[in-house]
Amino acid sequence: MTRPYIVSKANEPWSTIWFDTTPRHLAGPGDPRHVTQALRAGGWKNFGDADLPHVVLASPDYQHTLVLEPTPDTSSAWWRISSQRWYASFGGNTPAEILAGFTDALLRTAPEAEPDLWPTLQAAGWTYERDERGNEHARHPDGITTMERSATLTSDYFRWKAEVAQPTGLGGHHVLWHAYFDDRTPRHLLSGFATALVDPAPVARGHYDVPHSHLVAQVERGAQGEQLAAAHEARLRASRAAARKARRSTAPTAQPSTGPAAEAATPAARSR
Repeated sequence: MTRPYIVSKANEPWSTIWFDTTPRHLAGPGDPRHVTQALRAGGWKNFGDADLPHVVLASPDYQHTLVLEPTPDTSSAWWRISSQRWYASFGGNTPAEILAGFTDALLRTAPEAEPDLWPTLQAAGWTYERDERGNEHARHPDGITTMERSATLTSDYFRWKAEVAQPTGLGGHHVLWHAYFDDRTPRHLLSGFATALVDPAPVARGHYDVPHSHLVAQVERGAQGEQLAAAHEARLRASRAAARKARRSTAPTAQPSTGPAAEAATPAARSR
């Protein structure tokens, strides 16, 4: 069957000249398949409508869902991830590689002890403050990137927020991207997000695929087409392996029954 030639971003990575782009938290959204295909490789099912520009994924046990619904406003919540207990959302310009730090952790076995993410940020040069009400705030050396856990003045309910916001010069701020997390969000998911946020490794972007080009450095070098495709395939294999390991670790262990039914069956078995 002859297939039509369609010029599409889906033809990447072969149709683009890629640039190593730093810092990653200012590199723009990137390819959403970095997130969605990894979850699919981990067993998540797609319940999206093929005729609508959105993605709806559910984990194999249906305990977690991811919705990606692009809108004209990139500052709105394009990505929404939730369980029965917690909720997280990410703006349209959130780099996929940073968001993947959060979603990749959903595929792995949760640690026995919940990690503290603040040392991860501090080790990367972020400043950290905590006030008398328990509000916590960390700021990137660039002065425009922050992460905080805070409550409103009228409530003791905490929530998390990560944000990149540039001053407008008129007393306000222009938000480049943001992420919100319910305070019940498991800390190992937040830690995965924070680790990806401070990762100094460059990300691959096309020269014209960066929404804030004046904030990043782009160098035409590093991995190109076939290498990027191979790296993505390796990522999907790792996602499958992590999901299999997590399922094995949480699978109930069958124990031999020692109840009355088993005891009654023993003499009967011996009599045959």
